[in-house]
Amino acid sequence: MGSASLIRAPDVPVFARYGFLLATLSLVAGLISGPGYRLGLWSLGIGFGILRWACYLAVIAALLSLTGTVVSQARGAKRGITLGIAGVLLGVATFAWPAVMLFRARQVPPIHDITTDTVDPPRFVAILPLRADAANPTEYGGPDIAAQQRKAYPRIGPSQSKLAPDQAFERALTAARDMGWTIVAAVPPEGRIEATATTLFYGFKDDIVVRVKAVGVGNGSRIDVRSESRVGKSDIGMNARRVEAFLKRIETSSSLPVSRYQPLGAGWMLSTQCTSSGLGSTLDKSRLTTTGS
Repeated sequence: MGSASLIRAPDVPVFARYGFLLATLSLVAGLISGPGYRLGLWSLGIGFGILRWACYLAVIAALLSLTGTVVSQARGAKRGITLGIAGVLLGVATFAWPAVMLFRARQVPPIHDITTDTVDPPRFVAILPLRADAANPTEYGGPDIAAQQRKAYPRIGPSQSKLAPDQAFERALTAARDMGWTIVAAVPPEGRIEATATTLFYGFKDDIVVRVKAVGVGNGSRIDVRSESRVGKSDIGMNARRVEAFLKRIETSSSLPVSRYQPLGAGWMLSTQCTSSGLGSTLDKSRLTTTGS
């Protein structure tokens, strides 16, 4: 029996009937809130407003459906029980995802700019015209943002290997493409890669700049990366996850020792990772406190 027949069934309590309808409406509203903004049908404020009200309706729908389930159980109305449970599930499904996002937002600092070098962050060049109307500026926020990043994401730091700069650049460019980013610029002489990542649901655009430079003479190369959102005060940890995933992709693709510098007080903690494509293992071999960024 289809849902339409269940809704029209005379033995289905009104709570179950309207709870299910309201749950369905809230789910549809929640699902279109993001794509509508992405397609330019409404502003971000309206999109968030639709999602917020969808969550409110979903909670009411879940409560109505739960009441309908209880009433149906008391009356022995199996179709009412089925419709009531369906309404509860739809309601929970609608507000669960925004609730999880809200929980995540409260677990991380309200920042939207993550970099492996908080002293001298990689700078955007080719992407600047694309961010002309962006709400967030490209200037780095300074010591306060750096302190919040170090506290929340202590593992984020530069990646260093024995690869020559040109080899490291190609590996970084390949990793960026594998991440699904849109490459905006790749300038080997400057060791600079700029790209944009677009989120699936709302289509938010976050910009990334990668900097590859030589370490001394014949000592290999260092890779720094920065990821910044164009809109929003908090990125809910997205940029940090993106930076970590990018560095991990580079490190696991190398058969040479790769070092990850991690902030420790005023200096850096060097955690040397030996990645073997055959063993697929990562070993912390040494820790060394150094000065500098």
